[in-house]
Amino acid sequence: MSLADKIFIENCNDIMTNGVWDTDKPVRPKWADGTSAHTVKKFGIVNRYDLQKEFPILTLRRTAFKSAIDEILWIWQKKSNNIKDLNSHIWDSWADETGSIGKAYGYQLGVKHKYKEGEFDQVDRVLYDLKNNPASRRIMTNIYTFQDLNEMHLYPCAYSMTFNVSGDTLNGILNQRSNDVAVANNWNVVQYAVLLHMFAQVSGLKAGELLHVIADAHLYDRHIPVVEKMLKNTQFPAPKFVMNKDIKNFYDFTVDDFALIDYEYNKIEEKFEVAV
Repeated sequence: MSLADKIFIENCNDIMTNGVWDTDKPVRPKWADGTSAHTVKKFGIVNRYDLQKEFPILTLRRTAFKSAIDEILWIWQKKSNNIKDLNSHIWDSWADETGSIGKAYGYQLGVKHKYKEGEFDQVDRVLYDLKNNPASRRIMTNIYTFQDLNEMHLYPCAYSMTFNVSGDTLNGILNQRSNDVAVANNWNVVQYAVLLHMFAQVSGLKAGELLHVIADAHLYDRHIPVVEKMLKNTQFPAPKFVMNKDIKNFYDFTVDDFALIDYEYNKIEEKFEVAV
């Protein structure tokens, strides 16, 4: 069993057994047929992944490794807010006729700010501090910018990363206000595990622990039968994560610089509809 499987099973069982339903409240998300998409949730879930021990990807079902990396590069490397720069269609429901998702995600990371050391956007500030101020306790990003929320087509779900260097090891905390556990939980974990590996390598460090802090971890009503079935699947060992060791510049990474060796997973016929 991979650690990602173990944590996912524990989270889902906890939510389904001890969670609170919102069926007595009006909710924003809707299914494609217009029905309100209700959830059962747990408040305040914290998961810890040691990237030195294994790569945290599910084997209970396939997580689309390359697509997840493509999106994280779209946000953090391209700093884009336009789906025309993305190779998947996961953002189509939130894009306008120009392809823009508004002043969200990559847009916020690309905004430059003035510091005594110079002018940086949030990503370049992290890269600068990891190389020049590794003992700093101020290495972080935040894309939940209140003055721009009304111009975002979707408020950020995963909104903040805090980086911390301990010796020669880079650790990180991903803060997430809301997490659709069945659809996006492991997707986000995979993305930020890869991101931590990327930042570590270009900074002469090794990737350590990723903490995932979720304020509202929920399962949608229509997802629960599929989740219950999925939790009974065979569990395989975690695959080996490999990354192009020759890359020394964060902006030189491409999707092709990452791979999984011996990734075994269960195939499931059912698809998880995404509530919008």
